Amino acid sequence: MLWAYTFFILLFSTLAVARDLYKILDIHKSAEDKDIRHAYKKLSRKYHPDKNKEPGAEDKFVDIAYAYEVLSDPKTRQIYDKHGEEGLKAHESGQTPHANPFDMFSNFFGGGQPSQQVRRGPTSLTEFEVELADIYKGASIDFMIKKRILCDHCRGSGAASDSDIHTCSGCGGSGVKLVKQQIFPGMFAQSQTTCNECGGRGTIIHRKCSHCDGNKVLDHTAHYTLEVVPGMPEGHEVVFEGEGDESPDWEAGDVILRVRSRRDKGGWRRKESSLYWRETIGVDEALLGFDRNLTHLDGHEVRLIRKGPTQPGFVQKIEGEGMPLFENHNLHGDLFVEYNVVLPVSLTPQTKRKLAEAFQTGSVHDEL
Repeated sequence: MLWAYTFFILLFSTLAVARDLYKILDIHKSAEDKDIRHAYKKLSRKYHPDKNKEPGAEDKFVDIAYAYEVLSDPKTRQIYDKHGEEGLKAHESGQTPHANPFDMFSNFFGGGQPSQQVRRGPTSLTEFEVELADIYKGASIDFMIKKRILCDHCRGSGAASDSDIHTCSGCGGSGVKLVKQQIFPGMFAQSQTTCNECGGRGTIIHRKCSHCDGNKVLDHTAHYTLEVVPGMPEGHEVVFEGEGDESPDWEAGDVILRVRSRRDKGGWRRKESSLYWRETIGVDEALLGFDRNLTHLDGHEVRLIRKGPTQPGFVQKIEGEGMPLFENHNLHGDLFVEYNVVLPVSLTPQTKRKLAEAFQTGSVHDEL
């Protein structure tokens, strides 16, 4: 039994040593810094334990953070490429341990000071209307966004393969050329201009990627889910970080949804935490009172009771039946019911009888 346990430990250790950090980030070994950052940003969001509750997500998140920590540093990446994780362990002997992956995630996404400024792509802002009932009770709403993503075939290089990318011979890879210009006889001035052969990129593509035709990006329809929190304020902005248009020249910007309630066809109105409803009653109910139910936005019934006459335009306040408070869903604002009295063209015999009985008993006179 002991030998089996020892064999399992040795096997696990061998597998751990044999980890391919490039495969963990799903990138090629020739990936540039921007590719590594993009891969980490995408995968760390996907497997962050706060968003992904699947078994093994936290372990995956830690592996992704470790792979990024190693490959984003030119020195440790070079050691790993030559000697693997054993070389890294030897290099780290006597040094500080790895950074906390959660701290690193926070720093990378704006929680700390970045080591270098990264150009950000454009942020899109969209007005997004939802049903008032969804804001009252909360909802998950699926929607789609058309955007551009890096070509998954060439990973944004625009080339058919890595071997098709060559250093520009015109500028030597710098992206600029030195131009001499004669000012006076025997006197010249030098100036820098963008290389006309490579367009300032420093590289020339000999064979374009057939998947994106060398454009580096593709049109894509992405599916998302908006989580509507009960009591969400009008105009509340929900940010989908890094979900804007992708490009090899920048880090993707954000997609922002500004959430507003759609005009309710049933007649419900909202003002902050208060709800408003207009209830129509007949002349007999206005004079004699009534007991009826109002179906609320989530389907539960609210009892409306009036004893005696109700004046047209009278507003009844019902506490605790308004919108949920955004900060505390267990608390609600108030509901205000305005009564609209409809006068009939003619009275039915039944209504005449009810009114006559009420006047004879004096109940209507007492209330009036």
